[in-house]
Amino acid sequence: MELSSKLRCLFSDVISGSDDGHLLEVPRREIESGAVEPGGTYRVAILAPATTGEADSSATHTPGEPQPPVEPGEIRYVEIEDIGKQGDGIARVERGYVIIVPETEVGDRVKIEVTQVKPNFAVGEIIDGR
Repeated sequence: MELSSKLRCLFSDVISGSDDGHLLEVPRREIESGAVEPGGTYRVAILAPATTGEADSSATHTPGEPQPPVEPGEIRYVEIEDIGKQGDGIARVERGYVIIVPETEVGDRVKIEVTQVKPNFAVGEIIDGR
């Protein structure tokens, strides 16, 4: 599947419904990261749920446990708060979730792309900043 270069954010959610209509909530992180703004008008694409064997970040999710607040390919602005044991920068986002950013120092504010997501941490690569 090809994704448009105009893609602002990508997330998964459950569409809730009532007699009056249906609702799809945009995660807070998308507002905080500046990907979308409250009151803005955006085009929305709805994809079919992942099928067996298809790659999907929720496939490794254990029911009842919170999902990581980031997804592979997501663009974020983060501030490096600490340095890990191997010398990589550490940023914390929602719920204290850790994103490891190599080649950064405490105080760096960088734009990253999330390249790897695990239940307890993610890895990001710098695409702009310092």
